[in-house]
Amino acid sequence: MLGAGFPPETIDRGLALGADVIAVDGGSTDSGPYYLGSGTAKTSAAAVARDLRLLLRASAGAGIPLIVGSCGTSGTDSGVDWVAAIADTILREEDLALRVARIYSEQTAADLKERLGEGRVHPLAPMEALDAATLDACTHIVGMMGHEPIEAALSAGADVVLAGRATDTAVAAAYPLMKGMPPGPTWHASKIIECGGQCTTNPRAGGVLATIDHDGFVIEPLDPAAACTTTSVAAHMLYETVNPFEMREPAGTLVVTDAVYTALDDRRVRVEGSRFEVADQYTVKLEGARVTGYETMSFTAIRDPHILARIDDWLALMHEILAARVRQTLDLGPGDYAVDLRPYGYNAVLSDLDPASGPPREVGVMLLVNAPDQATATAIAKIANPLMLHLPTPDMDYLPSLAFATSPAETERGATYEFVLNHVVDVDDPTALFRVEIEGAPR
Repeated sequence: MLGAGFPPETIDRGLALGADVIAVDGGSTDSGPYYLGSGTAKTSAAAVARDLRLLLRASAGAGIPLIVGSCGTSGTDSGVDWVAAIADTILREEDLALRVARIYSEQTAADLKERLGEGRVHPLAPMEALDAATLDACTHIVGMMGHEPIEAALSAGADVVLAGRATDTAVAAAYPLMKGMPPGPTWHASKIIECGGQCTTNPRAGGVLATIDHDGFVIEPLDPAAACTTTSVAAHMLYETVNPFEMREPAGTLVVTDAVYTALDDRRVRVEGSRFEVADQYTVKLEGARVTGYETMSFTAIRDPHILARIDDWLALMHEILAARVRQTLDLGPGDYAVDLRPYGYNAVLSDLDPASGPPREVGVMLLVNAPDQATATAIAKIANPLMLHLPTPDMDYLPSLAFATSPAETERGATYEFVLNHVVDVDDPTALFRVEIEGAPR
């Protein structure tokens, strides 16, 4: 991912091996709805600039395109402009004559409501049918582009493509598809390399090189110390897919049921037998986030063995007493706010999915309060403060002392968001929802 860092020598090796295009992802939904909802990036400007400088130099020096997808983490228009501004500064500082294309993927609620009324918006499981009010509530909505808008920008003469929200695979597939490579091997190769070194024996090793031909593709790590094995390559089809033999793209479905993975040597793997089934209807996935309230966090730690042996009772009592004191102090009922207690070290991650039993040695209890405004959320967290520090279980005749992680104990987290769109929109033109702007080379 752009801004996550990589060894510079892996880029040099990729160029030496004859790479025709550099493709890198700029974000995803993995880090939650905040980045889309707020339109801000997960990565720092300094980290993005460091990576981008190396990639722009490589692109200009080798005369090959550079493609960045999902700019600014979530692919909002502001994310594209943010990365473009960093790129523009670097191009001027390095005196690099590259044409930069920006592809914007944000959607308006008004346009989508019109398409909704035409019956062209459909839910993906487990979501239900979309209503117009949900679209209006979103702070940002993006459409996830396939390879076509990227190909259009390249065909129009762009040397660098900075794309809004895009499928991870489209970023890598666009150039080989434009050059006439078959869709089966192209989409499969693009899926395998989407996370760089994750398909190798060293997932921290940086990038990989995919060489695609009309019968299949070969994957090779760019770090000489890493290796691709048949297992490491095939296993990546398990990553972020419902079905490890199929993966849906806007234009259709990659099917790898008949794929054969063969080790060419101790570092390279060849794959043949992949195919791509074109869908009857081209669809663009929508992602949207809305504000759910304002959050204040508090964190305490419990070492008292008596409480830890009865941690479920303590958590239930905490909920009960806090609710009573919030009603008494602020005159707020359960429907006016939300409280989440997460006992880290005791089922906070897997909850009842974890079959292990027995009291833990220590537990960190995270309190998250969500309310319509920040002041209310913080007021409720402050009411919880003495309970988070000294609440005994019902059978204790003394006050235990727990341990706050910070002072002050309350941390205001600002607006919180949730994803509310997991829908697709039918389109007749794969580029219709996206806007391409190309700037001349700075001189």
